[in-house]
Amino acid sequence: MTTCLLVRHGQSEANVGGTLAGHLDVALTAAGTDQATRVATALTEVPLAAVITSPLLRCRSTAEAICAYQGTDCQPRVEDAFAEVRYGAWTGRSIKELAEEDLWRTVQSSPSQVTFPPDPSGEHCHESMTAMAERVWAGWDTWERRLREEHGEQAVWVVVSHGDVIKALLARALGLELDAFQSIVVDPGSVSIVHRHDDRTAVTAMNLRDDVYARLAASVAARDKGVAGEGGDGAGGESTDSGPSVGVVGGGNA
Repeated sequence: MTTCLLVRHGQSEANVGGTLAGHLDVALTAAGTDQATRVATALTEVPLAAVITSPLLRCRSTAEAICAYQGTDCQPRVEDAFAEVRYGAWTGRSIKELAEEDLWRTVQSSPSQVTFPPDPSGEHCHESMTAMAERVWAGWDTWERRLREEHGEQAVWVVVSHGDVIKALLARALGLELDAFQSIVVDPGSVSIVHRHDDRTAVTAMNLRDDVYARLAASVAARDKGVAGEGGDGAGGESTDSGPSVGVVGGGNA
């Protein structure tokens, strides 16, 4: 049974700036760098067969931190299949503005029906949420089979990616339709765990972070003061770094 750790990159400048980063290369904040280091430290005693990362800076920085604690033989491998959703004309826009659009509401209720608008400048590519989910799963399936063959059934490996990407992977691994993926929360710097055996997947943990109780207390205090949550670099509507959410369960055929 192979084990894949799905790591969302640490908090980025877009997370705190309230913009939809998409394929823009935004750096980690100081807090995001600390989150990446904490994940890396926690994984020090876990020998990793591979660390695969989205090509975007915020993920590469997180992956490099993980490898730095693994030893000299660990080097992140870049995989385009795990890149962020191609948001097209939405790229770089304010989350607050986007939330006023009808398409945003469709993203929240029926993501399988969503294709993001093309960028008039042609600078940013666009795709549908379904196309994203298919490319991500194809990439994950290819790497899992390859690492299983190279390292055996007990291989433990890491994918460093983005909120909506990881949510789509988890939904598939749980045997859920894409339209259910908004029920999943994936915070910056969190880890989710997927096992696979004989092409059957089991999700044993989601959105793990070591500061869950401290964040719960902070979230309640902020709510009492009427403080709103932060922006993000994904359109999935999940928490970006405010309230905690930890879940466990499920499995599906994959």
